[in-house]
Amino acid sequence: MTVRVLEGVEYAVEVGYRPLELDLYLPSADGAPVVLFVHGGGWQRGTRREFGGEFAGWRPSPLERIAEAGFAVASVGYRLSREAPHPAQLHDVRAAVGWLREHGGEHGFDGSRIVAWGQSAGAHLAALAALTGPGIAAVVGWYGVYDLSAMPDPDDPETRESRLLGAPVASVPDLAAEAGPINHVHAGAPPFQLWHGTADGLVPMAQSERMAEALRAAGVPVEFRPVEGADHSWRNAPDVAAVFAASLDFTRGVWT
Repeated sequence: MTVRVLEGVEYAVEVGYRPLELDLYLPSADGAPVVLFVHGGGWQRGTRREFGGEFAGWRPSPLERIAEAGFAVASVGYRLSREAPHPAQLHDVRAAVGWLREHGGEHGFDGSRIVAWGQSAGAHLAALAALTGPGIAAVVGWYGVYDLSAMPDPDDPETRESRLLGAPVASVPDLAAEAGPINHVHAGAPPFQLWHGTADGLVPMAQSERMAEALRAAGVPVEFRPVEGADHSWRNAPDVAAVFAASLDFTRGVWT
């Protein structure tokens, strides 16, 4: 399937900040559902063109492959924590959802059918956006952070989570709770597929385990998929292609 790429599409303007942009990967078929891809990087680095180091040599790229499977892909850039603290990042992802819903017809995709797919910090934002607003039909979360207060070193102002909040996590418990997707789980939330490496040295696997437990307790469909021996960003994962394929199958199954 032919894929058309539109880079640097402006989806929002925030006064005092750079324009917010996303890249579109468009299949040839009209009316395709959308994968909203949210990159990782600890909320402090990364770009919308990065899918993770283990996929760096993939040709076509993972984003192109998702489009070849019949989805429009919107890979979204958002404000990083050094630019603005939480909830700026959530607002940006929610703005991207709104843009997709409003402008899908102009680009030949169905903006009413969106799956959010995020990695690490991006999984946090995908989950938080899906649980706090409309428009997202399902979530794929890879090695995400779902409870900021349960991350290591909550008193350290230099952790990624503290930088996101603009203060040590332990010093702003209400804000940390508000920023945690696990605290927004509710009946009727969209289905989730959560992946995590058993040897993740950056984000403990318990983050995904506890998120899955909370979703199940609320009656939300959830798959929890541990990857034996894998570290963060799928380092040392035995088969990243299988993880990608299973995530794509889950995404495809949302509407079948």
